[in-house]
Amino acid sequence: MFTGIIEEVGKIVNISHHAKSSKITIGAKKIFDDLALGDSISTNGVCLTVSDFTHSQFTADIMNESLSRSTLGSSRVGHLVNLERAISANGRFGGHIVSGHIDGTGKIINIKKEDNATWYTIGAHKDIMNYIVEKGSIAIDGISLTVADLTSSSFKVSIIPHTISNTILNDKKIGDKVNLENDLFAKYIEKFILNDNERITKTKLTQFGF
Repeated sequence: MFTGIIEEVGKIVNISHHAKSSKITIGAKKIFDDLALGDSISTNGVCLTVSDFTHSQFTADIMNESLSRSTLGSSRVGHLVNLERAISANGRFGGHIVSGHIDGTGKIINIKKEDNATWYTIGAHKDIMNYIVEKGSIAIDGISLTVADLTSSSFKVSIIPHTISNTILNDKKIGDKVNLENDLFAKYIEKFILNDNERITKTKLTQFGF
């Protein structure tokens, strides 16, 4: 699990794309203090497993599911990526629960400066919008953010200068794609409600005192 609080921005130094997989090597500085083989690193919101590393680079394999649902399939050498190590049991939980399992991509359709904040409007497919609520949580390229407004096909987030200057949002432009992960709890709630054997009905709510 991750928190969506980005530790640093890394750079892709090598990537090899195959028919249904990729291998990626990323250069960074801060995340190597306690890194071990098999550790998880959120890379633009995608949970990757470290298969090899040095004091300044780590390598990971990317499976087809991650390539098809995220922007990593179109990544190239030199591209910047948001990085976050998995949260430790005694760590501070500064963002929200982020699994690193991308639901799909969205597209930046507007960027607007407003005093010390920057508003990003993200367009997304209805399958993703169905799980987004106003003031709810959303992870954009692995960044924990709060939904400020939404329509049936897009949502807005207001981002402070610190987040912009310490993530790859600083380099994003209108038309760029971003990785999106919905709030995990929304998907569990939907499954419980739609499960025929455990369907929530007025009768069942009354039965339990609601």
